[in-house]
Amino acid sequence: MPSDTTGALFRAKSRCLRFAVIAGPGVVVMLADTDAGSIITAAQSGAEWGYSLLLLQALLIPVLFMVQELTVRLGIATGQGHGRGIREHFGPVWAWVSVTTLMLACIGALVTELSGIAGVAAMVGIPAHTSMLIVIVGLTAMAYTGSYTTVERIALAVGLLELVFLGVAWQAWPGVGVIAAGAFHIPLADPRYLYLIAANIGAVIMPWMVFYQQSAVVEKGLTFADLRAARWDTAIGAVITQIIMGSVLVAAAATIGTGHTGNGPALDSVQQIANAITPFLGPTAGTLLFALGMIGAALIATIVVTLTAARTLGEIMGFNHSLQHPPRRAPWFYGIYTLVIVLGGLLVVSGVNLVALSVGVQVMNALLLPIVLGFLYMLARRALPEPYRLQGVYAAIVVATIVMTAGFGLYAGLTGLLN
Repeated sequence: MPSDTTGALFRAKSRCLRFAVIAGPGVVVMLADTDAGSIITAAQSGAEWGYSLLLLQALLIPVLFMVQELTVRLGIATGQGHGRGIREHFGPVWAWVSVTTLMLACIGALVTELSGIAGVAAMVGIPAHTSMLIVIVGLTAMAYTGSYTTVERIALAVGLLELVFLGVAWQAWPGVGVIAAGAFHIPLADPRYLYLIAANIGAVIMPWMVFYQQSAVVEKGLTFADLRAARWDTAIGAVITQIIMGSVLVAAAATIGTGHTGNGPALDSVQQIANAITPFLGPTAGTLLFALGMIGAALIATIVVTLTAARTLGEIMGFNHSLQHPPRRAPWFYGIYTLVIVLGGLLVVSGVNLVALSVGVQVMNALLLPIVLGFLYMLARRALPEPYRLQGVYAAIVVATIVMTAGFGLYAGLTGLLN
């Protein structure tokens, strides 16, 4: 009996250690998913519509997992990034179509992230040009001097700062009954509501996530023996990111939201959002916690977005595109990484309306979903070996989910924009 118990404990410990080694790509990309733009979109949703968009956050968890789990399979099976896979199976023209879609999403996301950091810095009196210089120098030094493992650990550390939003929501918690009453009020006939549905879909399923996780799986060297752990990594990340989104929405709805009337205030700045969702914590503690959460969200997304842009261009154009290569062996990769961050910083210094930009970027992501998810599904059907290929009932569920998500995101976005 003791030997059996010892053996079971040893096996459990081994599985935990194995998971700790494999985990990372899923949680990192999911924490990056809850970026500055997503937090702002969730806050705007709660402010304008109370709890009416909370149910959507839960419904998007399985959709998010389905999409990102396919990138894990593809990365392990093909040993190549998403852009390279599209080029091999559909040709260079379609590869550039997909990369153009990615670059639009990356540029929009990067400006949003850096604007969020500049907005938080402005709350404590640091001008935008100073905060952008600090971010650009810091993230460039991180990439030039670190391996993939180092960058992943840094990303996880800053991303976990987002968990402070759970504490904010706990302080503002209005009770299950109040939330339930508002959550099931779904005014689908209102164009403003549809616009924010599209924004929330685009805030959860982003084009750059597909490209990043597949490349990260390849760079980490995962195999099919790691597939189960990699799926858990992705599933845990999907739940965490949506809990964070829901927490921000609940906090905003409980403090300045209007239940389900649809007449809540429009938010115009990071300072307004901080004031809105942290009144229970006091001005000092509330501002500090909000700043930590927002900076963590923006920094991890900035890391992921810039790496994705540089890696994917490398896949398509054929130059070295990995953090495992030192700068002298991958000058184009590091050069593009640096250029993307610098250009994003310059755009932020020029001045933008962060809230309007963030919600608009998420709607753009929703409008791009048919292209991104369409390529993902077709690539999964072509590139995966037989045992891991989409087939049977699950294949039907996946394609139905993709069609409904992309279709509704497109419909909601266009309806909201045209009305």
